[in-house]
Amino acid sequence: MTRRIVTGHDTEGTSRVVDDRTVDPVTSELMPGFAAHRLWSRDDVPTFPDDGSPRPVATYFPPVGGSRFVVITHPPEGATPAPDVDLAAAAATFEVDMPGVTAASEPDGMHTSDTIDYLMVVRGEATLELGDGSATVLREGDVIVQNGTRHAWRNYGSEPCTLVAVSIGAERTAPQ
Repeated sequence: MTRRIVTGHDTEGTSRVVDDRTVDPVTSELMPGFAAHRLWSRDDVPTFPDDGSPRPVATYFPPVGGSRFVVITHPPEGATPAPDVDLAAAAATFEVDMPGVTAASEPDGMHTSDTIDYLMVVRGEATLELGDGSATVLREGDVIVQNGTRHAWRNYGSEPCTLVAVSIGAERTAPQ
């Protein structure tokens, strides 16, 4: 669990803490050891003063001008569902919890999102694979700015890898 504190403004514009709670992770029987703490999401550009209330969002990936703040833990490669898992039910649950992720994912785990992502490895080691076939290893403290490229995150290590990420929705145009 991760503790999330949210600030906002009261009706007179005074700053205050409006929420202080733990956020349970999204997990999946499809990927034992995977956890995504969806800490904050917006589909609009904030204006202030703001009461700090969470806004409903329809998809995991933000639209243009929207944002997402998540902490994701990836298990080492090779984690497989238990033999008795109902794969269809687990996939349906994952789609409810992380809407749009499955549709954006290719069978090999590659995906492309119309976002700019700021990520930091805070535990373990991750390998970023890109559509050109390159692979870059990131270790604790390493940061990457991921600019809407086709990519996949892999954990070839023996321990879980945790990434902190902020995604901001962007526009995609045709290559020039």
